[in-house]
Amino acid sequence: MFRGFATITFYADDLSAARDWYTELLGIPPYYAFPQPPAPPAYLEFRVGDDEDELGFIDRRYGPSGASLGPGGAVMFWHVDDLAGTLDRLFRLGATEYEAVTERGTGGFTTASVVDPFGNVLGLMHNPHYLEVLAAREA
Repeated sequence: MFRGFATITFYADDLSAARDWYTELLGIPPYYAFPQPPAPPAYLEFRVGDDEDELGFIDRRYGPSGASLGPGGAVMFWHVDDLAGTLDRLFRLGATEYEAVTERGTGGFTTASVVDPFGNVLGLMHNPHYLEVLAAREA
Protein backbone atom coordinates (compact mmCIF):
# COMPACT_ATOMS: atom_id res chain seq x y z
CA MET A 1 0.00 0.00 0.00
CA PHE A 2 1.22 3.52 -0.75
CA ARG A 3 2.24 5.23 2.50
CA GLY A 4 3.26 8.64 1.25
CA PHE A 5 5.67 10.58 -0.88
CA ALA A 6 9.27 9.51 -0.12
CA THR A 7 11.62 10.98 -2.76
CA ILE A 8 11.25 12.63 -6.13
CA THR A 9 14.33 12.50 -8.32
CA PHE A 10 15.30 14.94 -11.06
CA TYR A 11 18.19 14.71 -13.49
CA ALA A 12 20.73 17.37 -14.44
CA ASP A 13 23.76 17.48 -16.71
CA ASP A 14 25.56 19.77 -14.26
CA LEU A 15 24.85 18.73 -10.68
CA SER A 16 27.02 21.47 -9.22
CA ALA A 17 24.91 24.09 -11.03
CA ALA A 18 21.70 22.31 -9.96
CA ARG A 19 22.94 22.25 -6.35
CA ASP A 20 23.66 25.97 -6.43
CA TRP A 21 20.35 26.87 -8.14
CA TYR A 22 18.20 24.82 -5.77
CA THR A 23 20.17 26.01 -2.73
CA GLU A 24 19.32 29.57 -3.82
CA LEU A 25 15.66 28.68 -4.46
CA LEU A 26 15.08 26.67 -1.28
CA GLY A 27 17.34 28.66 1.02
CA ILE A 28 19.04 25.47 2.27
CA PRO A 29 21.93 23.37 1.01
CA PRO A 30 21.49 19.67 0.22
CA TYR A 31 21.75 17.51 3.34
CA TYR A 32 23.35 14.65 1.42
CA ALA A 33 25.83 14.42 -1.43
CA PHE A 34 27.52 11.42 -3.01
CA PRO A 35 30.38 11.28 -3.32
CA GLN A 36 31.29 13.66 -0.54
CA PRO A 37 32.83 17.04 -1.46
CA PRO A 38 35.27 18.06 -2.79
CA ALA A 39 34.54 15.36 -5.42
CA PRO A 40 31.97 16.43 -8.06
CA PRO A 41 28.51 15.17 -7.02
CA ALA A 42 26.74 12.27 -8.74
CA TYR A 43 23.71 12.49 -6.42
CA LEU A 44 22.34 15.25 -4.17
CA GLU A 45 19.36 15.34 -1.87
CA PHE A 46 17.47 18.16 -0.18
CA ARG A 47 14.83 17.80 2.56
CA VAL A 48 11.99 20.19 1.83
CA GLY A 49 8.79 21.39 3.45
CA ASP A 50 6.61 20.41 6.39
CA ASP A 51 7.41 16.68 6.10
CA GLU A 52 11.01 17.10 4.96
CA ASP A 53 10.15 15.44 1.66
CA GLU A 54 13.22 14.38 -0.29
CA LEU A 55 14.12 16.16 -3.51
CA GLY A 56 16.97 14.29 -5.16
CA PHE A 57 19.15 15.06 -8.18
CA ILE A 58 21.08 12.50 -10.19
CA ASP A 59 23.76 13.24 -12.75
CA ARG A 60 21.90 12.63 -16.03
CA ARG A 61 24.55 10.17 -17.23
CA TYR A 62 23.33 7.73 -14.53
CA GLY A 63 19.67 8.02 -15.55
CA PRO A 64 17.75 5.20 -17.23
CA SER A 65 18.43 4.88 -20.94
CA GLY A 66 14.82 5.72 -21.82
CA ALA A 67 14.60 8.85 -19.66
CA SER A 68 13.36 11.90 -21.50
CA LEU A 69 15.88 14.62 -22.19
CA GLY A 70 13.15 17.28 -22.38
CA PRO A 71 10.42 18.30 -19.97
CA GLY A 72 7.35 16.11 -19.85
CA GLY A 73 5.68 13.16 -18.21
CA ALA A 74 4.23 13.18 -14.74
CA VAL A 75 4.26 16.40 -12.72
CA MET A 76 4.59 16.29 -8.95
CA PHE A 77 3.04 19.39 -7.38
CA TRP A 78 4.46 21.06 -4.28
CA HIS A 79 2.00 23.00 -2.13
CA VAL A 80 2.90 26.68 -1.85
CA ASP A 81 1.10 29.33 0.15
CA ASP A 82 1.80 32.12 -2.37
CA LEU A 83 1.59 30.74 -5.91
CA ALA A 84 2.11 34.10 -7.66
CA GLY A 85 5.06 35.04 -5.46
CA THR A 86 6.69 31.64 -5.86
CA LEU A 87 6.30 31.77 -9.63
CA ASP A 88 7.78 35.27 -9.72
CA ARG A 89 10.82 34.08 -7.76
CA LEU A 90 11.27 31.03 -10.00
CA PHE A 91 11.11 33.18 -13.14
CA ARG A 92 13.69 35.59 -11.68
CA LEU A 93 15.97 32.59 -11.05
CA GLY A 94 15.69 31.48 -14.67
CA ALA A 95 12.83 28.97 -14.71
CA THR A 96 10.45 29.09 -17.68
CA GLU A 97 6.71 28.53 -17.84
CA TYR A 98 5.54 24.99 -18.55
CA GLU A 99 1.86 25.44 -17.67
CA ALA A 100 0.29 28.76 -16.78
CA VAL A 101 -1.66 29.34 -13.58
CA THR A 102 -4.78 27.20 -13.85
CA GLU A 103 -7.81 27.09 -11.56
CA ARG A 104 -8.78 23.45 -10.94
CA GLY A 105 -12.53 23.44 -10.40
CA THR A 106 -13.89 25.23 -7.37
CA GLY A 107 -12.56 25.47 -3.87
CA GLY A 108 -9.27 27.27 -4.36
CA PHE A 109 -7.19 24.56 -6.02
CA THR A 110 -4.75 26.35 -8.34
CA THR A 111 -1.74 24.95 -10.17
CA ALA A 112 1.14 26.11 -12.34
CA SER A 113 4.38 24.51 -13.43
CA VAL A 114 7.78 25.64 -14.61
CA VAL A 115 10.84 24.09 -16.19
CA ASP A 116 14.00 24.57 -14.15
CA PRO A 117 17.25 25.46 -15.95
CA PHE A 118 18.10 21.73 -16.06
CA GLY A 119 15.00 20.60 -17.98
CA ASN A 120 12.91 19.30 -15.05
CA VAL A 121 9.24 20.16 -14.53
CA LEU A 122 8.52 21.66 -11.11
CA GLY A 123 4.81 21.70 -10.26
CA LEU A 124 3.33 24.24 -7.84
CA MET A 125 -0.10 24.14 -6.28
CA HIS A 126 -2.14 26.10 -3.79
CA ASN A 127 -4.06 23.22 -2.24
CA PRO A 128 -6.65 23.86 0.49
CA HIS A 129 -6.76 20.13 1.29
CA TYR A 130 -3.04 20.17 2.10
CA LEU A 131 -3.65 23.03 4.54
CA GLU A 132 -6.59 21.17 6.15
CA VAL A 133 -4.46 18.04 6.69
CA LEU A 134 -1.63 20.11 8.13
CA ALA A 135 -4.00 21.98 10.48
CA ALA A 136 -5.57 18.70 11.67
CA ARG A 137 -2.13 17.24 12.34
CA GLU A 138 -1.14 20.29 14.38
CA ALA A 139 -4.40 20.32 16.39
